[in-house]
Amino acid sequence: MRSFFTSLRAVRAISFNPALLAPALLLCAGCAQAFDGPKVVATQKARVELTVVTSGLEHPWGIAFLPDGRALVTERPGRLRIVDRSGKAGEPLAGVPAVDAVGQGGLLDVTLDPEFARNQHVYLSYAEPRGDGKNGTSVARAKLGPKGLEDITVIFRQQPAMASRHHFGSRLVFGRDGNLFVTLGDRNSGRDKVQLLDNHIGKVVRIDRDGKAPADNPYLKQAGALPEIWSIGHRNIQGAALDPATGDLWTNEHGPKGGDELNRTLGGRNYGWPLVTYGMEYSGKPVSDKTEAAGLESPVHYWVPSIATSGLAFYTGSAIPEWQGNVFVGGLKVGELARLELRDGKVVNEERLFVKELEKRIRAVVNGPDGALYLLTDEDDGQLIRVTAAK
Repeated sequence: MRSFFTSLRAVRAISFNPALLAPALLLCAGCAQAFDGPKVVATQKARVELTVVTSGLEHPWGIAFLPDGRALVTERPGRLRIVDRSGKAGEPLAGVPAVDAVGQGGLLDVTLDPEFARNQHVYLSYAEPRGDGKNGTSVARAKLGPKGLEDITVIFRQQPAMASRHHFGSRLVFGRDGNLFVTLGDRNSGRDKVQLLDNHIGKVVRIDRDGKAPADNPYLKQAGALPEIWSIGHRNIQGAALDPATGDLWTNEHGPKGGDELNRTLGGRNYGWPLVTYGMEYSGKPVSDKTEAAGLESPVHYWVPSIATSGLAFYTGSAIPEWQGNVFVGGLKVGELARLELRDGKVVNEERLFVKELEKRIRAVVNGPDGALYLLTDEDDGQLIRVTAAK
C-alpha cells in the first residue's frame, strides 16, 4: 500500500534526470496514466480539487468512516483494511468471512451499526460460497476488535443460492429507524424469479440488526411472500443512500444495454424489471416492448446509453457549499461521476464529471466526516480520492 503522503515524499527524494526519463516515457507510450493528483477541475457550480488519499487497493468496493476519522475499506478479493487519517492502509483485518471472489462477486459493502460507539458492530455484504458451485449474497455482523473482526454472525442469506458469477448487488444502508436495507441483484440468470415473492432475487430487503423482518415490512402478512422483502423488480442495485430531507431510500441500478436507473425505492413497490425497461439485451434484441406500465414504478432518472451506475450519495458536506443537496452517482463504464440537481423529487440538471481527469471506474461515493466527498476507484490499483473545494 502506498499513501498520497508517502508517494509525495518519495517523488521529492528523486533527482530529475532527463536521460533516465526518456526510456520510461517510451515504455509507457499509449498506456493509461495513473491519477496522482492533486488536480483542480472547473465544474458548472464550483472549482474543486481531487487528491489521492491512498492507492494500492485491489478492487475496493465499500467504505465506512469510523468515528475517529479512519475508514474501513473492503477489497473485493476478500480483504478488509483500515485506512488511517494520514492515508496509510493497514494490513488486512482478521476474521473476514470466506467469500466467493468470482466474476462480480467477493467482499462487497461495509457499514457501521447506528450504535457503533457503544457496540463496535460492523456489517459486511459479500458473495458467500454455498457449495455445489453455488453462491449468494449474504450479510454478516461482527464486532470490530483491536486485531480484526470478532463474534461473526451471518444474519441474512439471499435465497435461493445460484451458480452465477454476476449481479450480487449489494449495498447496505441503515434507515432512520435502525433497520437495515440490503440491495440484491437478479443474479443475471434469475430474471424469471424477480417478480415472484417467494425468493430474494432482484429485491431490496429490510431486516433488523439480528436479521429478522420488522413488523411493518410490506409483505410480512402476505401468503407465500418472504417477510424480509421491501421492494421488487430490480436488476442489480449497486448504489443506495437515504435522502437526508425525507429519510427515504434511493437506489441506482444497472440496466442491461442502456436503461440504468435512479429510483426512490419505497416499500411494497414494484420497479418493473424485466417487464419494463429503457434498455435492451446485449445482443440488441428487446427485453420488453414497454418502458412503463400501470402498477410499476418509473425511474426518477435513467441513462441511455448506460454509465454503469455504482455508488450513490446525497452530498451533505460543507467543503463544497455549491454542491449541497446534489445527488452523486458513480459510473463504471467510462469512469465518471454524475452530479444531479433535484427539484421536487425530479432531476433538473445533470453534469458528468472527471472523465478526463480520472479515467477510473468509480465504485463508491460517500460523504466524509471532514465535509468532503470521497470516491473509491475499482481498479487493480484502486484509489481513495478526496474531492474538496479548490483553494
